[in-house]
Amino acid sequence: MTQIDGYLLANRQSEAAQRFDAFATVFDPTTFRHIERLGIGSGWRCWEVGAGGTSVVSWLAKKVGPTGRVIATDIDTSWAASAARPPVEVRVHDVGAEEPPWEGFDLVHARLVLVHVPDRERALRSMVKALRPGGRLLLEDADPALQPLLCPDEYGPEQQLANRLRQGFRTLLAERGADLAYGRKLPRLLREAGLREVEAEAYFPVTSPACAALESATIRQIRDRLVAAGLATHEDIDRHLTNVASGTMDLATAPMISAWGRK
Repeated sequence: MTQIDGYLLANRQSEAAQRFDAFATVFDPTTFRHIERLGIGSGWRCWEVGAGGTSVVSWLAKKVGPTGRVIATDIDTSWAASAARPPVEVRVHDVGAEEPPWEGFDLVHARLVLVHVPDRERALRSMVKALRPGGRLLLEDADPALQPLLCPDEYGPEQQLANRLRQGFRTLLAERGADLAYGRKLPRLLREAGLREVEAEAYFPVTSPACAALESATIRQIRDRLVAAGLATHEDIDRHLTNVASGTMDLATAPMISAWGRK
């Protein structure tokens, strides 16, 4: 299959803000729990890779305080720019193509980023390079191949349609070079990168209002590409969005696997 250029879920699309809000509701508690466990405190120097929105960046800023530093990077910083005040610095940066913005970080974190980066190997090397000796790396990424269904309980036509559209979404991601089995590889990749004390966990929400909000925003964002690729019709998508809005469907996300280690 020929890889198609271009990020499928671009930050400049209007639905991006809704996706960031949903991600924050669904995943921030897990992310914050892991970072707390790594010992974050006043004065820490942190790099938030692929920041997207502001929820993680703002939380890190409160944790490191005025003596700390948070560098938030993304290829498109349009949504993160509002967080750019001390101790936060926002920079346009491509982790898969550029050198780290700085070295000597106490913490480097990326959530739902590397699965979409074409040169994931270079990106990981860059993040490890940016750590000080003893610094911590926390990578969190999805593994859609591990659990490919939007509705694990496929008991009716609404759930069958939902799962067909989720398969279409996965097809579009794969065409753009996403590794749909990347999350499960993270512990091994951290060890191979030379990190110590590597551990990992998976988080798998099965149903919540935020999962429904995320699905609605995602489908609206990719609807034209689903139709253009012959993976769905506008009628399919309208029917699915109505089903999602009914609040009666149990909608899951792909498992998010969090892996961490020390340099």
